[in-house]
Amino acid sequence: MAVQQSVGPDPYFPANGDSRYRVHRYELTLDYRPGPNRLSGAARINAIAGRSALAEFQLNLADFKLGRVRVDGRPAHYTHRGGRLRVRPAKPVRAGAAFTVEVQWSGNPKPVNSPWGGLGWEELDDGALVASQPVGAPSWYPCNDRPADKASYLMSVTTPSAYSVVAGGRLLTRTTKASTTTWVYEQSAPTSSYLIGLSIGKYQTVLLGDPGLGGVPQHGHIPARLLPEFSRDFARQPGMMQVFQQLFGPYPFDEYAVVVTEEELDVPVEAQGLSLFGANHVDGARGSERLVAHELAHQWFGNSVSIADWRHIWLNEGFAKYAEWLWSERSGGRSAQQLAAVAHRLLATQPQDLLLADPGRKSMFDDRLYERGGLAVHAVRCALGDDAFFHMVRAWLGVHRGGSVTTATFAAHAARFTSEPLDELFAAWVYGRSLPPLPTPSAQRGAASA
Repeated sequence: MAVQQSVGPDPYFPANGDSRYRVHRYELTLDYRPGPNRLSGAARINAIAGRSALAEFQLNLADFKLGRVRVDGRPAHYTHRGGRLRVRPAKPVRAGAAFTVEVQWSGNPKPVNSPWGGLGWEELDDGALVASQPVGAPSWYPCNDRPADKASYLMSVTTPSAYSVVAGGRLLTRTTKASTTTWVYEQSAPTSSYLIGLSIGKYQTVLLGDPGLGGVPQHGHIPARLLPEFSRDFARQPGMMQVFQQLFGPYPFDEYAVVVTEEELDVPVEAQGLSLFGANHVDGARGSERLVAHELAHQWFGNSVSIADWRHIWLNEGFAKYAEWLWSERSGGRSAQQLAAVAHRLLATQPQDLLLADPGRKSMFDDRLYERGGLAVHAVRCALGDDAFFHMVRAWLGVHRGGSVTTATFAAHAARFTSEPLDELFAAWVYGRSLPPLPTPSAQRGAASA
């Protein structure tokens, strides 16, 4: 059974989120006009109070003009400063009780400031996109912005009819009236607030692979001019999906979509059931194929199984990095061992002051975390042997599907699949700073005991 793990504020972003309640569903109704970059929204948020009564609670929302704010249908007192919407219901919410919050807002959305630049809603030359990791979601809707608070979403977006709207989840309806079109998407799987993706642009939609015979529906949404290059660069994605399902277990969502924007992006961005790529990631020569694999792998690692707080980000990025190596190994490229050796040589030339289990906010997206995270996963594979390792990974993703986890949870889980203790391995790779020797497959492989 999936478990939502997280108590108290996130140590990296203590101003984000409120652990005194949890949301189980967001219903968002949005109207966006690209020309003036104008967003109007209404949210209905269904939540459950924790162990204590709520005389007040917090949502995160950027600097918009607010309309009404209600709790259980009654007007509520509120303050809205510095990205925090503090709400005081007319009557306190009882401990353990379900309650509903309604918020209306409008304004010109823009990215929120962060140590990595602007995050969240980004106005493009002709459209918009959302790239929220880790704290950009409040740039466009009110939310309990913490990765462990996962909810389902129903989202209605109205735009001028010349534009397509792409969101993670299943497209329920598309209705055109006069000059506007309303797109309604549902994401029924539990989703972290930062993983709600959205792209508004002029796209051509193509089918990737054959979803028949139980396959996963996969679509690409790209500018028409990039279609020839895209067709080559993403041609092997259906094969990746097949390989990853063999290695990791069933794809955890209903569909998978990729969007290529007209803009250049520093890196692709994963969202739930959706990945966003820049035009610079499409070259017609499969130059970014490892990133295609990386973003797809995040659907299992990070999206379906999420982290309890941002200290544990290596569980997302280390496994996604390792999935790049597994795809290379399974598709005729270099083996995971060869790629691990490359990563190890690179890390040996760099400062060894990164703690994988708690890298600190400044280093949570450091390239070393990705490489060392991949090496830590490889070390576990080498210690367990392939049969036990992939059995362990599939069980990890199955048991925690839709939930949130910590590093300690993973260490305890992995230990169940070998007769040999893994304490020293985790102490060296995850809880230590010095670079351990390159892991290599053991002649004596631990037997699966789970």
